[in-house]
Amino acid sequence: MEERTTGTSLSVKKQCCLKTNTKSGRERTGDSHLPGEQVGEVQDGDFRMLRGCAGMLTKLKYGNTNTYLIRGSTGNLLVDTDWAGTLPAFYRAIKTLELQIGDISYVLSTHYHPDHMGITGELMELGVRLLIFDVQLPHVHFSDSIYAKEKNRSYKPVDENRASVLSCRESRAFLASLGISGEIIHTPGHSDDSISLILDDGIALVGDLPPYSALAAIDDNTVKNSYKNILSYGVSRICYGHMTDEKIY
Repeated sequence: MEERTTGTSLSVKKQCCLKTNTKSGRERTGDSHLPGEQVGEVQDGDFRMLRGCAGMLTKLKYGNTNTYLIRGSTGNLLVDTDWAGTLPAFYRAIKTLELQIGDISYVLSTHYHPDHMGITGELMELGVRLLIFDVQLPHVHFSDSIYAKEKNRSYKPVDENRASVLSCRESRAFLASLGISGEIIHTPGHSDDSISLILDDGIALVGDLPPYSALAAIDDNTVKNSYKNILSYGVSRICYGHMTDEKIY
């Protein structure tokens, strides 16, 4: 059984295409606009691949939730899944990309609502390692009672004792170990356990945060502070859990 780990001693690999963001002082890659190019879209699976030196990002929608696969030089990270019961659809979607379950190194959830972590437990049983951030630990079983009421027999609760548990400050070193340039930050607003993954080429995966374009009409300082933190990284495009991507600069 894989033991749960807290923290990481992984060495940080040299970042590619580094450029200093004068707004935040952090290092980032690429230009201030959308990196790379859109190289493919299909209706069945609805994927889009964006190439940049932070890693190759694939938008993978095989149900109701936008999930994202980031392919680094030494490992692949799946961000979010869909509802329990969608594993066959997930198989079909990754087959379109000529991938297998074994090609996915880690899975993480932007938050632990049922439509973002539904097949995570099944993926763990298939050998995919789970990445949890310490701010999420009190919430990892939030969906258990929801699936129990639905009598969803496909649902497998996650086993946090077999997960790698990190703090957000450790995320950059961890991602670098996969050949991915970016950082994961705590962005509460939709839920207390919400996190966002920010790639150094300007793309932020924010889960179910309200749309940035509606921020002026939102009377919620928690959401506004989360976006203030996100934008401090020089983000130019936001990818949502259920909406179309939004280019903000």
